[in-house]
Amino acid sequence: MLIARSEPAPGSLADATGARRKPTFRPEVQGLRALAVLMVVTYHVWLGRVSGGVDIFLLISAFLLTLSFARKVETGTSLNLVRHWLHLFKRLLPAAVVVILGVLAGTWLVLPQSRWPMVLEQAWASLLYRQNWLLADTAVDYYAQNHAGASPLQHFWSLSIQGQVFILWPLIFAGSAIAWRLLRRRYNTSYRAVLAVPFAAVFAASLAFSIDQTATNQAYAYFDTRARLWEFALGSLLALGLPLLRPGKMLRLVLGWAGLAAMLSCGLLLTVDRAFPGFVALWPTLAGAAIIVAGRSGSRFGVDRFLSWKPLVSLGDNSYALYLWHWPVLVLALAATGVESPNLSQGGAIIAASVVLAVLTTRFVEKPLREWRWPQVRTWRTAVVVVSCGALLAGPVAVWQTSLTAEEAATAAQPRELTPGAAQLAPGNGMPAPAARIIPAPAALDNDWAGIHAPCIEANATTDPVLAGCRQEVPSGEITKRIVVLGDSHAQQYLAALAPIAEARGWELVTLLMPACRFGAESEARNAECNAYNRASTAYVLEHRPDAVFTVATLTHELAPFETEVPGYVEGIQPIADAGIEIVGIRDNPRFTFNMPECVQRHSPGAPACNPPLSESLVDPSPLEGYRGRVDGLHLMDLSDFICAGGVCPAVVGNVYVYKDDNHLSRTYVESMIPMFEERLLAATGWT
Repeated sequence: MLIARSEPAPGSLADATGARRKPTFRPEVQGLRALAVLMVVTYHVWLGRVSGGVDIFLLISAFLLTLSFARKVETGTSLNLVRHWLHLFKRLLPAAVVVILGVLAGTWLVLPQSRWPMVLEQAWASLLYRQNWLLADTAVDYYAQNHAGASPLQHFWSLSIQGQVFILWPLIFAGSAIAWRLLRRRYNTSYRAVLAVPFAAVFAASLAFSIDQTATNQAYAYFDTRARLWEFALGSLLALGLPLLRPGKMLRLVLGWAGLAAMLSCGLLLTVDRAFPGFVALWPTLAGAAIIVAGRSGSRFGVDRFLSWKPLVSLGDNSYALYLWHWPVLVLALAATGVESPNLSQGGAIIAASVVLAVLTTRFVEKPLREWRWPQVRTWRTAVVVVSCGALLAGPVAVWQTSLTAEEAATAAQPRELTPGAAQLAPGNGMPAPAARIIPAPAALDNDWAGIHAPCIEANATTDPVLAGCRQEVPSGEITKRIVVLGDSHAQQYLAALAPIAEARGWELVTLLMPACRFGAESEARNAECNAYNRASTAYVLEHRPDAVFTVATLTHELAPFETEVPGYVEGIQPIADAGIEIVGIRDNPRFTFNMPECVQRHSPGAPACNPPLSESLVDPSPLEGYRGRVDGLHLMDLSDFICAGGVCPAVVGNVYVYKDDNHLSRTYVESMIPMFEERLLAATGWT
């Protein structure tokens, strides 16, 4: 994990070989970083939980950075921020670039093609220290248990936050130095006292923001720099206040061991995964602070004796590289072996490989570049090294992305007769589709998603904040029918067929969609947010009185029972039917325990693993049969014969990927269903 290896500030307190240390070197802090990285690694490998180790790293990095700059200002040393930043990133980038290049090689060898664009996009984000914002914007679940499906670069989020802080903090140091020089002419004040003011303000504001955002949008807050600044500010305040804290020997013993116990127990005693980085993160950060305050106890029973243990200090020297390597080694190993969660021996092998790579990276990349004197002579030379490191990664990434774009264009340009998709299953189409590239290209699968995007306005507008995601699509000509689409992403995917049909027939579409929230009456099977959304959706429909609503009327599952009725479905649509509004209920599509297109990319379209049996995907008879005759105005649709055929549910039909992941139909495939969709819809409803 990054702990600010810059000269003469953070992290340069020790070189990677454990050679001669500087007088200010604190071995117990080096041991603390080693213990923190071990927590991160072991929790990732075996427990799949948040440990609090990253938060301790953030605290330590700001602590060391503040000590360094405070000494500079107090001794009258020029700050020279540009030189500092260049020198800092000259130390940080080489190891990061080596790891990212290693990840790219592993991606090409191990990961399916559909995941390549994501890794390449995150390579850029990691290089430019904006990975945390990318993950926040794409709503990545950092706690997902199946690490084999995770990005091998997503752990760069914390390095990105630190990189951003390492640019911001020196500006605060410099601004405070100017203020101090002006104030000390009139007031007898110290630089540290002046510096404490902005850091106290940052701590209070960021912690309040973090608590609020963690409660309302935790998935985004986890990666939000603003919600993490208080952890850095706490480290800076600790550095400023440390000279004033002189605990006695006994208190040092208590603080040290209590801090260590709290640090190690955080992730075990608390379910902190969904609570960070709010006030719960005070647990590990204050634990780390207690250990630092305990410092050198002067007792053989002090925690510093344990943290100063040579193997632990040596691991601390390699902690940055170990943090860089452990996550991609874990993700790529699991993806290559098909293991979802490593056992003790498998996890041990992953950690051992990570340690070996970390030591090699520190010894042959970090250390030589840190000791290389040529860049230290002139600032422009340091800039050349930084730019060269970036170019070493940017070149391969740009070339790879260009080749994927060209492949995507060539795949999309194929004649349509080569990729009939669902039309291949239509009556009379007994001949197999001719050989062709499967569409969409793997690089395009992630974006192969249907939807309408214009916000609801005028007659379709709503003042209910719960329905802020309301979207509309108004036909270019006369409106002949108004339809509201209710439910989740499984309703949204059918917009690839419904929207073109609506445009051709003059139907207006409005969508009220919430991820993982199937429409129905209030039920314990749904969370409170989903129940609230469905209540608001029903109220909207009853207020706006469309001609019809479109819903998904069954619910599929990964495991048996593979398909059931939607909880509270009849009760949910009854008020709508009572208002004279028609309801279209379509049968759900199968879900699987694996990613269908990735299965094809690993094996082949005809591999049995990629063509699961119909009996393990849908049930017979369909749950739709249970609805018949129960609600007037309910029209039922079943297109499952164009999704599953011949007793299997294939991943590819007519040279088109049926699915974009493990449960969503691809937009391209649904578009190939338009003629059949329209025929079944009109037949079910009697519309003309």
